[in-house]
Amino acid sequence: MSDLFKLSRRSFLVMPLALAACKDGWNVLELAGRTMGTSYSIVAVDHSNKVDKAELQAAVDKRLGRVTAQMSNWEASSEISRFNASRSTEPFAVSPEFARVMQAADAVHAGSDGRFDVTVGPLIDAWGFGAKGSAHRPTEAAIAEALQASGQSRVIEVQDGALRKRDPRAEIYVSAIGKGFGVDELARAVRDFGISDFMVEIGGDLYTAGLNPDGQPWQIGIEQPLAHDRGISRVIGLSDLGMATSGDYRNYFEQDGQRFSHILDATTGRPVTHRTASVTVLIEDAMLADAWATALLALGSERGLEIAQERDLAVLFLDRDGAGADMEFKAIPSPRFDTLTA
Repeated sequence: MSDLFKLSRRSFLVMPLALAACKDGWNVLELAGRTMGTSYSIVAVDHSNKVDKAELQAAVDKRLGRVTAQMSNWEASSEISRFNASRSTEPFAVSPEFARVMQAADAVHAGSDGRFDVTVGPLIDAWGFGAKGSAHRPTEAAIAEALQASGQSRVIEVQDGALRKRDPRAEIYVSAIGKGFGVDELARAVRDFGISDFMVEIGGDLYTAGLNPDGQPWQIGIEQPLAHDRGISRVIGLSDLGMATSGDYRNYFEQDGQRFSHILDATTGRPVTHRTASVTVLIEDAMLADAWATALLALGSERGLEIAQERDLAVLFLDRDGAGADMEFKAIPSPRFDTLTA
């Protein structure tokens, strides 16, 4: 697999906890590998003890290959690369899967006051957070130029089975929603084998179905948002939900005594300045969890919690409280998050 989403605006923080040994007579299938510039893992409970692991692996590889062919910015022949390379403003036909991802991106863009935006590649490059860049503070002119070439609702139109550029310079990068989509595709591949109890994960985005080998909800740890400490903030039991966590603390730079996060506000073209360090979202599929985690981190807990309550989203914000050695993290859950994790 190619490195599908190297240009990423987020840190992946969620880690599955160790599983107990499988029960007698059950076959627990474990698959792992590399995809989308990161790792993936699958744990599936085969109660029938009849699923061939090699066949499941082949199905997984096929699904991941299809996602790469559709949405890899590093495959010149992929749909997204060909769309980005075109300077036409005529409709560009895309696969149903790519269209579905873009429709979801549009919905989250509209619901997040424009903070979720798949066209901010020029801004990421301007700040040096791209795959080939070196992080730095750009000039005001460079920010203004990048803003002119981005703006999801302004430069891209999602049509039925097609995309159209309103601005011929527009390009799409789906790093903040594509891994979640990949997780959902892996979940479909596992279900096709008649497996109903499983967990699939790509780079920290995950989906759980049914129960773990102990017959309990899958136990998932949420990391502390600290750059050099991979400790667990809390553990939750998860079944039949997608989950994603986005954080600002592993990809940043400091210049002239100021800290600049890789989480950019698409409306201003600048890194966010609020105190929210990470956001975890639980929702019906990993694609939406992925997108909303990024969107709500860009918004911060104050406005983000308002949106979470309006939309009945299950969200946990972890905000910095204090400074230096005295800094702690304040957990701010939405009512729906408390209900799902009670």
